[in-house]
Amino acid sequence: MSPRRPRNPAPTDPLGQPPPRPAHRRAAWAELLRISAVLTVPGDAVAGAVASGARPNRGTALAVGASLCLYEAGMVLNDWADRHLDAVERPHRPLPSGRIRPGAALAAAAGLTTAGLGLAAAAGRPALATATVLAGTVWAYDLVLKRTAAGPAAMAAARSLDLLLGATATATVGPPADGARRRPDHSGPSGPDNTASTSRPPGDRGRAGRGVTASEGLRAALPSAALLGTHTLAVTAVSRRETEGGSTATPLAAAATTALIAGTLGREPRPGGGRVATLLAGVYAATAGRPLAHAALNPSPHLTQQAVGGGIRAMIPLQSALAARAGARHRALPLLALLPVARRLSGRVSPT
Repeated sequence: MSPRRPRNPAPTDPLGQPPPRPAHRRAAWAELLRISAVLTVPGDAVAGAVASGARPNRGTALAVGASLCLYEAGMVLNDWADRHLDAVERPHRPLPSGRIRPGAALAAAAGLTTAGLGLAAAAGRPALATATVLAGTVWAYDLVLKRTAAGPAAMAAARSLDLLLGATATATVGPPADGARRRPDHSGPSGPDNTASTSRPPGDRGRAGRGVTASEGLRAALPSAALLGTHTLAVTAVSRRETEGGSTATPLAAAATTALIAGTLGREPRPGGGRVATLLAGVYAATAGRPLAHAALNPSPHLTQQAVGGGIRAMIPLQSALAARAGARHRALPLLALLPVARRLSGRVSPT
C-alpha cells in the first residue's frame, strides 16, 4: 500500500518551503523593524518640541507618529537594499533567510513613508516640508549614500531633521512653553495691535499674539539638533565596521565625542534644568561610553556591535538631557524611563 497522503497539505512557496507560521512571521517583522531601537524615536520630537519654546501639543503627537513611520521605513529599506550583502555576511536576517519577501519589505517601506508624510501634513506645511526632506534623506542614505564617505553625515542629518520635525510641528500650532520668551503684545490704549500676527505667511503662524512661528521654533531647536546629529555621526561611523571589527581609532573617537557632548549638555542650561541635565548627561555618557571603551580595547565584531547598540540606546538619555537643558524636567524623566525597556528588548531583538 502506498503511504496515505495528508488530506489538507500545507501550502508551499515556489521554492518548496512551507510558509512561516504566524508567530514566526511576527518575529521576523519585529526583527526587520528593529523594535528594540524604536523606543529611541519619540524623544526626538519631544526634545525638539521643548527646544522650540512651545508646549508639546497635538503637533508634537503627530510629529512622533511621523517620526516612527519614517524611522521604520528606513529600517526596512536598509535591509531591502542590503539583502544581497546580508546573504553573505548575515544570512539569518529576515530577507536573506526567506522569512520575509523582498517585495513585501519594499512595499512596507513605501507605505510607512507615505503614512509618515501624511501625519506630518496634518501638523502643517512647515512640518510637511521638514518631513519631506527627512524622508528624502532616509531613502538617499539607504539606497545610495550608506557605503560612501557621505554615509555617516547623511544619517546624522536624518536624526537632526527628526528633532527639527518635532520643533516645527509643535511651534506651528502651540503657545510658548512656561517660562519661554513670549512675543511682545504691542498693546496700546485702543487694544492689541495684530499687525505682526496678520503679516505672517499662512502655515508659519502660531496662535495670534502668543504663538511661536515654525521658523522661530526651528532656529531655537538647531543647537539640540546639532548635538543629536553629532552623536549619530559618531555611532554611524562605528557601525560601518560592526560585521568585521578591527578598528580601535573609530570607537575611541566616538567615546571622545560622547564626552564632549556630555560636557556641553551641562553648560548654560535654561533656568530649572541645570542639575537634572547634568545628571542625565552622566547617564548618557555611561550608556554610550562604556561599550565604546570596550570596543576600543578589543575591536572584535561582537564588541563593536555592542558599542553600536549602546550608542543607539544612549539617544534616550541624550534626548532626556536635551529636554531638561531646555527647562522641561517633567518631560525629561518620563523619556528616561524608556531606557531600561529598550535595553530589555535589545536582548531579544538586536537594534543593529
